[in-house]
This record gives sequence, structure tokens and C-alpha cells, in this order.
Amino acid sequence: MKKTILCCFLLTAFLTNAQTDTDAIMMGKQNFCVGSIYQYSSWKQYWEGSIKRDNLNMGTVSTKSISMMGNYGISDNLNVLFSLPYVQTNASAGTMSGQKGIQDLSLTLKYMPIEKNIGNGIFSLYVIGGFSTPVSNYTPDYLPLSIGLHTKTGQIRLMGDYQIGKLFTTISGTYIKRGNATLDRNTYLTDEIHYTNKVDMPDAIAVNFRFGYRSSRLIAEAVLDNWVTQSGGFDITKNNMPFISNTMNTLKYGFNSKYTFKNLPELSIVSGCNFVVSGRNVGQSNTVYGGLFYILNLKKTQKEDEK
Repeated sequence: MKKTILCCFLLTAFLTNAQTDTDAIMMGKQNFCVGSIYQYSSWKQYWEGSIKRDNLNMGTVSTKSISMMGNYGISDNLNVLFSLPYVQTNASAGTMSGQKGIQDLSLTLKYMPIEKNIGNGIFSLYVIGGFSTPVSNYTPDYLPLSIGLHTKTGQIRLMGDYQIGKLFTTISGTYIKRGNATLDRNTYLTDEIHYTNKVDMPDAIAVNFRFGYRSSRLIAEAVLDNWVTQSGGFDITKNNMPFISNTMNTLKYGFNSKYTFKNLPELSIVSGCNFVVSGRNVGQSNTVYGGLFYILNLKKTQKEDEK
């Protein structure tokens, strides 16, 4: 859905993106939405394979992050998005110290080839492609306190949205292709011994469903998200640390909102939360976030400069 004034992986200890690439909102041509989101996530219990456990040696594992994000309208139907998070992890008990640093730069192209009236509503189809790459030399071999998996990732998403009046529903499916990760050691153990520092990372599929209320000033939605690791992963071995190529599955639900100020329509505030209800080799995490975004009309600025 084209709106000029609208802007806008959970794997337990890792950053949950602000979902700008999974909503059915497009920036207008030569509009640039930029802002920042703060997020806090924590868990005490986790799944070792399918068995739910406590880890008293670590207490509560928490992740704080602040992300710079942007969305530029190349045209009304084609947007380019970026995200760059700074992440800090912590454990409330035990001797393991957390990590902190800049994580991965994400770049995404979002294309809407179809927008048409069907029945009493408007149907929109989106094709989305994205790429992420680490931008700092953090180590992934320190789970669950690593700030990321330190692997290049590509993804392709197909998304459909249907809105009747101010009510909408959106569903999307994503395939995530992950490159190899490199460790600072020459051997490691999965379900067998590997004499190399290269880790073959399993791919993943994610399905996202959301429904709610959408107007020019307010968006309020409920979200259901399912992330499933594909073949190549394995379970955490008993009483052992997790490993980056573990199978990591999550099912979570959440709520998102976005409010645009009436007297300053360029400024909006976003907030939300999500909760993991089931998983495999992940923590049962609760997450909250909030942020501010501002839209710059670069076309208007360009015209003023030409005068």
C-alpha cells in the first residue's frame, strides 16, 4: 500500500529486526524515512533440543540493541531499506561476560508489482530481496552471548496484503540462504568432528502473519511468526553450549504499533513486543522495543535548492 507519510530473527540472544521489510507499507518516491529503535530481550529458560531447561549458571541472558534504520523511495513501487544495529549481551550469573559491538549491515529491496481493487478491498503483492553482512570482527563462537552468527545472508520474500477500510491482513514467506561462518579454531564438534574452521550453516524458512488496524496516523497489529531451520542443523548436546549451526526454531507472537503525530506528520513513534511460545535450541525470550522515525521529502528539498 502506497502511503507517503508512513514509514516503517529472533534467535533468542540475537537482534529482532523492526520488521520494516515485512510490513505492507511503501515509501513515496524520493521520500527518505530514517530513525532509530531501541530493543531489549531476555530469557531464563531454553530448549535443549525439544527439552525445556533452566540454566542456573547463567541466570537471565539479556540483549540490548540500538539500530539505525532507513527506507528510501526510489519510486512509489520500489524502496531500498537499510539497518545497522549495535548489540550488547549480558548474563546475570556465572563467569561468562557478554559481548558488545556493531553487528551486521542489512540492505533490502522492496518491490510492489501489483496493487489492485478486489471486492471491497485493496490487494497488494510484494517481492522483497535482502542481503546482510557482518561489519565488525565479533566472534560467533560464544553462544548464547554472541551478538550474531557472523555469516553473510541472503533472503527472498513473497508477501501479500489485503485491506478493507482500515482493517488489514498480511502474510509472507521467506527463504533465508546463509553462507559459511569462520571460527577462531581449526576443529569443532557437531554430531561429528570437523577438522576445519569453516562451518556450513543451515538455511531457514520464515512465515509471518499479521492483522490489525491501519490508517494514515495509526497502525496497530497482532503478529504471528514462525522460523524453521532447514536440513543441516543439529540439536544442542546435553549440558553443552549451543553452537552456531544448531537447529534453531521459534514460534512467537507479538504486537506492533505506530503513531504519526497530527501536527508533525513527518514524525512517528513505533513500539512493540513479542514472546516466544515454543522453540528448539533457543531461549524462551520476551522482547520489547520502541523508536522514533522522521521522513524527509528529498524531492521538495531538491526543488527548493534549484530556486
